[in-house]
Order: sequence, then structure tokens, then C-alpha cells
Amino acid sequence: MANTASARKRIRQTERRTVRNKARMSRMRTFIKAVETAIAGGEHDAAAEALKQAQPEMQRAAGKGVVHRNQVARKLSRLSARVKALGAK
Repeated sequence: MANTASARKRIRQTERRTVRNKARMSRMRTFIKAVETAIAGGEHDAAAEALKQAQPEMQRAAGKGVVHRNQVARKLSRLSARVKALGAK
């Protein structure tokens, strides 16, 4: 239990930040899932469009510190390679 006013304030701030970060993470995962679904369906155009929408959302999450920027770079690289391979078929 927090004993000082500053510690109580930090707890309140952490709770607000946690809610915000969970929402950002969930939103990012939803966009990624849309790309994954389009890839699984074999729809190149839909997958490319979904990736185009997912990219700024993922980079925003990295910019806000929700996920590491290298993780976002790795995920984007792998997703774009899969979308590109889908178009080559």
C-alpha cells in the first residue's frame, strides 16, 4: 500500500497508462489479424491494403512505447514479405 501522496499519484497514473496501452496493443493486434486473415485467404490486394492500414498503427504503438520499435520493424518486414510472396504466385 502506498504511504505517500506521490506514491498514490503514481499508482493512479499507472492505472490510466495501463488502460491506454492495453487499448493500443489490442488495436495493433486487430490490424495485424486483418492482414493475417487476408494472407490466409490468398487475397493479395486485400492483404496489401490491410498492411497499408496496419503499418501506421504499429509504428504509432512503437512511438508511444507500447512495443519496442525493433519488434514492429520485424513484424512489418515479415508481413510485407508474406504479402509480396502472395502476389508472386
